[in-house]
Amino acid sequence: MNNTSFATKSPETFSVVIVNYKTAEITKICLDLLHQHLSSDNVPIWVVDNYSADESTEYLRTLDWINLIERSVSEPEAGHIAHGKALDMVLQRVETDYLFLMHTDTFVFDKNIFSLMLNKCIKNRNVVAVGCVEQLNRGTVRTFWRFSSRLFKHHFRRLKISMGLKSREPKPYKEVYLKSFCTLWNCKLIKQHGMHFSMDDRVPGYTLQDRMTELGYVVEMLSPRKIFSYLDHIQAGTVAATGGYETTHRRTKMYNNILKRLNKDAGKA
Repeated sequence: MNNTSFATKSPETFSVVIVNYKTAEITKICLDLLHQHLSSDNVPIWVVDNYSADESTEYLRTLDWINLIERSVSEPEAGHIAHGKALDMVLQRVETDYLFLMHTDTFVFDKNIFSLMLNKCIKNRNVVAVGCVEQLNRGTVRTFWRFSSRLFKHHFRRLKISMGLKSREPKPYKEVYLKSFCTLWNCKLIKQHGMHFSMDDRVPGYTLQDRMTELGYVVEMLSPRKIFSYLDHIQAGTVAATGGYETTHRRTKMYNNILKRLNKDAGKA
């Protein structure tokens, strides 16, 4: 593969897409792991560079085993809008029936995650997507506490509004949308209904999930415990990598700690 020739695969295989924006170090780790696990299977790897214009762009241009798309824009875009448009560019071009969406801060250590998720689609042709609604594995105690506190806030705010008191709008207490750090989508079904990832101003994939489930298609949800036994994900790692948080922010600390461990493991290899 190179930057101009796009591979064609049989329908039962899959492609992978990641979107890069100024995250050279973690993009390299992410892609090195994907290449290590998938190169022997000739899986098409698509990378969209969202007008980074930095060392990460230069690095991507050196890789002859990826399908690289370099986006350029005439005016600033919100991050999630830019990400959605990048995904749609690949959706238009990909020729496999299935497409794995991954983030540059997702690090796959066990390639069996791909067959696990793909088999759920192959066994049930009504499955349009497979993924996880959480971005990290919090464990039983933290998950229960988070759900309970969100449930309390939700109903407390509804109570205040019903009493005519000033209150913020109640937020959903239960996660229902797949997070795109590692999500498998059935492109054949999406295209069949003329849909795509960025359909409005919401997070890419949210409206798509709503529309496809309204049509009767199934979304398979993996537990955090299950999916994170195959991979690591730095929650908001791409934001931390580009300096979006203070150095003392817990997500910046998480990013630095995981990166340190990954580099240490790479040194031992």
